Amino acid sequence: MKNVLFGLLFSLTLTVCDAQLGVKYDPKIQSTKNLQYWRPKGNLFVGDCMPYSRGGTFYFYWLLDSAHHASLNGLGGHQWTLSTTEDLKTWKQEPVVLGIDEAWEKSICTGSIAYYKNNYYAFYATRLIDKNGHVNEQLSYAISKDGIHFDKQKPNPFYTSAPGYSKRDFRDPKVFVDEQTGEFHLFVSSWQENPVLNHAGGSLVHLVSKDLKTWETKDPVLTGQSSVPECPDYFFWKGWYYLVYGDNGDTYYVKSKKPYGPWEEPKYQSLNESWSNVLKTASFQNDRRISASWIPSRSDNKDNNGEIFGGNALFREIIQQADGTLDTKFPEEMIPESGPAMQLKIIPDLFSTVINPSSLSVSAPNGIGASHLENVPQNCRITMEIEPMGTNDEFGFYLRANEHASDGYKTSFSANNQTVWLGNTSIKAVIGLDKAIKIDLILHDDIIDLSINNNRCIVNRTPEHKGNFLWFFAKHGTVKFKSIKISPLLEQKP
Repeated sequence: MKNVLFGLLFSLTLTVCDAQLGVKYDPKIQSTKNLQYWRPKGNLFVGDCMPYSRGGTFYFYWLLDSAHHASLNGLGGHQWTLSTTEDLKTWKQEPVVLGIDEAWEKSICTGSIAYYKNNYYAFYATRLIDKNGHVNEQLSYAISKDGIHFDKQKPNPFYTSAPGYSKRDFRDPKVFVDEQTGEFHLFVSSWQENPVLNHAGGSLVHLVSKDLKTWETKDPVLTGQSSVPECPDYFFWKGWYYLVYGDNGDTYYVKSKKPYGPWEEPKYQSLNESWSNVLKTASFQNDRRISASWIPSRSDNKDNNGEIFGGNALFREIIQQADGTLDTKFPEEMIPESGPAMQLKIIPDLFSTVINPSSLSVSAPNGIGASHLENVPQNCRITMEIEPMGTNDEFGFYLRANEHASDGYKTSFSANNQTVWLGNTSIKAVIGLDKAIKIDLILHDDIIDLSINNNRCIVNRTPEHKGNFLWFFAKHGTVKFKSIKISPLLEQKP
């Protein structure tokens, strides 16, 4: 689980429901439509996501958060909840599948699922307070026949800590089973007690067992991280092994042709979007791969305040290049429905020319040029092609801006720096910004989501500005904005 214990809002008294000690959750009132950007009703939030897939069904396990990690004196009070789909369009909402059943269980933390010999195995960490008053994280597991109704196994927890590693930070087990040997493997997020470099003790502990009782500690599969490498994911796909992990809140991955490395750093980190937290993946039909993560809330709902735990669900489709590098794009089935394109007039303001009703050119070699549109809906889909004509300093647009763009969310592209900014967040090593690029933008309530060329994505939480101007700009160069299409999002019925 992402260890976000800052920005806590308040402590929550848990409500007893269905013989559980956890917060009340009613799946019957939750949406069964598109879950892109979704958060549950009832002042609840999506926490860490644990996608899984079997038999054509996509299982979206997620942590139910009620108070931005503040429940049970800041220990979380989280439980596992489940949403399932067979087409990424229509979903079924299940009740809590792994809940807080005992007073000592302060949080059912992040984990993972494996299927072996007709059983689903859910491995997770339980956060608790030991007899000395110290917070510990220990490993637990549960078994199910259908992936929905789980029975916790005894002893619970079954594993307290590995020698030489932190007891406070020992969580987020990623499980897989070697079908040939029957061995269960766990990668567990922790911190070495005596690292060679004091600032680089973050490790993934490797535990192995055949009987789920006796566990052998292998060499760690990842070491030397600046923080606990949280919420690992691990999978084999089209000839490559991938190890995904969190570092200081961001998601990174390494790849290898061998199961446990040596790992290779990819040429860019497409999974690393600062406002996409705890990204994990699962296979889907036709050898596709879908990731699930969550968009954090902002403290006090202010644009420039930091993140707090819990928010909205976010999905990406993962694409693999020939060298194993991963890209991301919007899953086609999960793009929100929109109405007909609007007929808005382009206003040429400064060093700009209207080419046709949906295209414009900005030419400003000596500074900055701009054009704008008015009456752009708050919730809409915007698509366009942007073609830089030679070199330039930067280009882009202001979203939800006012008359002179003194507010709004600047979205800029720099080919020289290979950087894309969306408001106050950015992604790096974005290749191809010196050529024509295709843009797909979703503005959904206080979320702005951007796809570039169907291979890089960036998202941001933007609660404050609500202007209806869309400004286009280019600086020290010439840029064409072509085939601009703005379509209002359709209101999604429950």
